[in-house]
Amino acid sequence: MKRITKILLGLYCTSMLFMTGCIEETFPTNGVTEDGLESSTKGLDAKLWAMPAFAFNYGTVSASAGYDWGYGSIMHIRDVMTQDMPINQSNYDHYSAWEGNFYIGPMYLSTQFIWNYYWKFVQTANILIAAVSPEDTNEDHLGYLGAGYAYRAFLYLDMAQMFEFLPNDGTEAVNNSGNDVTNLTVPIVRENTTEEQARNNPRATREKMAEFILEDLDNAEKYIVKLPEMSKILPDLSVVYGLRARCYMWLGDYANAKIYANKAIENSSCTPTTKDQWLSTSSGFNDLSTPSWMWGAKAQKENAAVQTALLNWTSWSSNETTYGYASAGPMPMIDALLYSQISDDDFRKLSWKAPKGTDLYGQNVYIDQTLYNRMVNYASLKFRPAGGNISDFNIASASAFPLMRIEEMYFIAAEAAAHQNASQGKELLESFMKQYRYNTYACDATSKEDVVEEIVLQKRIELWGEGLTFFDIKRLNMPVTRKYTGSNFSSSRQFNTAGRPAWMNICIVQTEENNNKALEGYENPDPSDCY
Repeated sequence: MKRITKILLGLYCTSMLFMTGCIEETFPTNGVTEDGLESSTKGLDAKLWAMPAFAFNYGTVSASAGYDWGYGSIMHIRDVMTQDMPINQSNYDHYSAWEGNFYIGPMYLSTQFIWNYYWKFVQTANILIAAVSPEDTNEDHLGYLGAGYAYRAFLYLDMAQMFEFLPNDGTEAVNNSGNDVTNLTVPIVRENTTEEQARNNPRATREKMAEFILEDLDNAEKYIVKLPEMSKILPDLSVVYGLRARCYMWLGDYANAKIYANKAIENSSCTPTTKDQWLSTSSGFNDLSTPSWMWGAKAQKENAAVQTALLNWTSWSSNETTYGYASAGPMPMIDALLYSQISDDDFRKLSWKAPKGTDLYGQNVYIDQTLYNRMVNYASLKFRPAGGNISDFNIASASAFPLMRIEEMYFIAAEAAAHQNASQGKELLESFMKQYRYNTYACDATSKEDVVEEIVLQKRIELWGEGLTFFDIKRLNMPVTRKYTGSNFSSSRQFNTAGRPAWMNICIVQTEENNNKALEGYENPDPSDCY
């Protein structure tokens, strides 16, 4: 593993140095289609499409790092840090640091990737927001502004939840500098933040960050209704409501979380994924037009990440290709314990290879049946290569993945209700499961704690591999249990924690502290090797 001190860090704008000139000089266009750039090289259209394009940015800190290929990689990082996604042991696994809780402190390239990627992504939103005046009389431009605010809120909500220090069983809240960092998130950088301000910009408290995110969502709600309907790769009003629901869940404001989850459902034309859509060998979890997807990311074959053949979503998430990393060994699997908690009546259970001797053995459907022998038990079949093509990366890796599905809103509404009234939460869960998953479902829980746990269990199954379970585990102080009889985690990954794991408090990199004096002494403790 490379230490940060051994690589070139001449990234000028990588940290928080977002002076206007620097923003313009590093305007990211990777992934924007050539037609889009030619039609408006430096115009608002290019600034708008630069945001969804950055989801596929390749080589943010290192073109040789096997995980440096965009937002899908961030999702994968979060998933392998939970209990739900063991990875088949392999020498090709570039995510081993996050799986094994080592080399994830402030001095390592793995941590630098997360930090740099988010801030460069935020940069794309800040560029757009700075470019559009609220006084602009062009309705489309104001719609663009709404999209910029939605993206920025989305990214800061991610970072707030990932970097916020919360109590755990592995590290202390008082760091080596003697400062208590509980509930500190990340610095706030607006579109008009100067370099001088950025060089002395403290970590925002949870309260200050929530105020900022909700302000952005207020603006997004105000303007995004003017955005022309163009593609699901851009957020709409229902997505803004969905982001509010996520934010209120983070804050424990369950009344508002339920309100906005329902508003997201009501304002969306989306419907939950059906069995045929879920298990499709050609379009299963790779198609932006899937009726349940509220918002997604879609790669184009021209994307640099796609053209690597190896460093992209399909390469790491689909076990069925004849190229790529997952098929070469580090296959994503479902946790054996989680798998055992799924009813055989539930069609979602067919998303993973059933072990021999189980009732579902032989019932999985593969793109190519000869792939069966290559698959390890519990290997994922959820994310199919685009078009069901297993060999041509130009087609297979030009795939989509979901950023928000309507099902998440149903689960947020149910959990938020359960925190207030266990019976109501249980009723909402049973209604969803019986109507959309399997009609024999029944929730036996009665207490608030048990109903919430059951809702989160079903949500973990539903959203497996979509980068969201991390937030629920951390938010609810839930333990990670990887060491048990029959575990399919490799021995070096078998950690059991008492409550949220220490590694879910992501570290701020040393290079940022060097450039921002307000961060000196306010770093999260390094969780590496603490278990």
